[in-house]
Amino acid sequence: MASIAVCPGSFDPVTYGHLDIIKRGAKVFDQVYVAVLNNSSKKPLFSVEERMELLREVTRPFPNVYVESFHGLLVDYARSKNANAILRGLRAVSDFEYEMQITSMNRVLDENIETFFMMTNSQYAFLSSSIVKEVAKYNGDISDLVPPVVEEALKRKFAAIASNEDGN
Repeated sequence: MASIAVCPGSFDPVTYGHLDIIKRGAKVFDQVYVAVLNNSSKKPLFSVEERMELLREVTRPFPNVYVESFHGLLVDYARSKNANAILRGLRAVSDFEYEMQITSMNRVLDENIETFFMMTNSQYAFLSSSIVKEVAKYNGDISDLVPPVVEEALKRKFAAIASNEDGN
């Protein structure tokens, strides 16, 4: 039986921290589905399609990684992929408390899907998509935080927003 993991997230945008977990997961599992959450109640910077395209670009070197979107319950999506695992990254102890609640609920919904936690590489322990967006918004250097294609996408996105705010 193939080991199939789902690595869910909003990935708005994908960071080197995300990529670290995806890359390491791809070494452990036969297949990894990077599942981009399509949550209509949130206002992401990038559309689901844009996030998926950025993820496909940065995960291209990993032949066993697939990028898709999902909405609804994660366990339902995992079942649809015949996944036996959910892969989550942890940055700090504070992440664990939140993730433990989600994991416990997922076990109630489907006891056959295990959750695996990977500690993020220490150089990315502080990193979040929110921090990246905040720094990028003010033209800060994010080259050590995101892949070049993501850095360029952020620059274009914030330039377009600034242009619209200026009325140009």
